[in-house]
Parts: sequence; structure tokens; C-alpha cells
Amino acid sequence: MQTDQIVSLHLWGVPARRVPSALAAVAVDRRRVAGATGCTFAKLLGTGHARTFTPRDADPRHWGLLAVWSAPECLASFEHAHPVLQRWEARSNERWRAVLRPVATRGRWARQEPFQPTRRFQPAGASQQAGSIQPAQGPAAGMPIAAITRARLRWRRAHHFWQAVPPVAAAADRADGLLWAIGIGEAPIGLQGTFSMWRDASALRSFAQGEPAHRAVVDRTWREGWYAEELFARFAVVECGGTVAGRDPLSGAG
Repeated sequence: MQTDQIVSLHLWGVPARRVPSALAAVAVDRRRVAGATGCTFAKLLGTGHARTFTPRDADPRHWGLLAVWSAPECLASFEHAHPVLQRWEARSNERWRAVLRPVATRGRWARQEPFQPTRRFQPAGASQQAGSIQPAQGPAAGMPIAAITRARLRWRRAHHFWQAVPPVAAAADRADGLLWAIGIGEAPIGLQGTFSMWRDASALRSFAQGEPAHRAVVDRTWREGWYAEELFARFAVVECGGTVAGRDPLSGAG
């Protein structure tokens, strides 16, 4: 299925004095963005350090907007004059922006399937386990790739998830080809996710399929039913620019 859909991710750094207004805006701006022409899905997101996925990871100085657009010109119109974007730009002292094209996805976010890649993930063999999926089509070899993982935890299983996160986070820090990763979420607890950027699709596959700590958690999430809802998506990086915490994420530097 061919699609012109694109995905935008804006991240803003705000000074300490602007944190209260940013927090208030997250509560009301999502609906305003969702009403923009051509916007089919939008989430205002808090960010964190993706070490434990508990409130102590939260970074109140960085906030994000993830939005899905039916065509590139809809994003261009939004960025040109939409008041929500203008207010976030005005309150921030640092900005980073990426335009992404979905290449593979599986699962749901808020009971929706927001991303429409040209082809969907195909399960490897008969297995339906998260992490066993293979992209049917993706970016050219050697091109950067982005990934979103997102889950809504089952409360009775949440403590298992939190116990399992630190070894996986440590393994990701050591992963060859990981350029950058950030925790994202719609709430301080229970709605957890990551956005990561990788050198290429091969590096991402090597971590997802070959890192023992990651594979062990994938197996447990499926077997023990940790998630009420989950989504895994991969994206070609069409363009990006700006800085997060003073650096360009694509540089892969410290």
C-alpha cells in the first residue's frame, strides 16, 4: 500500500522558569494539534532518561510533540502558522525536529494504528512475539533509522517491567550503532515508550535480535503479559535538525 503519510517529532528544551507553562500546555494542546488540517494522530509527550521508566527518570526541561500527517504539505502548513507550535517555539530555548517516513509497524497506540508504512512488519515464521518481527521494506543500507516502542502497562505486572528495565538500558548504552535514545510518555507512569535513532537498520536488528538482555525481556513480556497495549514502529529519517541537551542526536557523540 503506497502512502504519502509522514510523521513529525518536535522536541523543545525549556528554561526552568517555563516548566510550569509547558506542563500546563501538555494538558490542553494535544486536541488543538489533532484538529489541524491533515493531522491524523498527535501526542504531546514528556521525556525522560529511559533508565528506569519511573518518575525519577522524568526530564521537565524537555517536551515533545509527535504527530502524523496525511501529506507533507499538511505538516508544512502546521509549521508555518499553527498557534500551538508558535507558542512552544516561543517558550523554548532549544529545538530539535525530525521528519520521518514509516517503514514498518506492529501494534496499537491508544487503540489506533497511527502509522501507515508502505508495507507492514511480517512475523518471522509463526511467532507473533514482539521483537521477532522483520521489516519487509526499509531505508537504503547505511541510512539512519528511527524506532518508537510504546506500551501501556498492566498494573499487576508493572513491577516486573520496572525490575527488567535497567539491564536492557545498560545494554542499549553499549549497543553498536545506537546514536541516541530518549524516554517518551503521556504520563509519569504506566504509559512508557522510547524514541531511538540508529546508524542503520542492521544495527537496530542486531540489538533487537542479538542482545541477550533485550531478548530475555521480549520473551517475558509476551509470556507473562506485561502490556495491555504495545506498539513497535520503524522509520526512515527524511530530515532532522537542531539539538537536544546541546548536541545533535545524529552525531552519536556523548
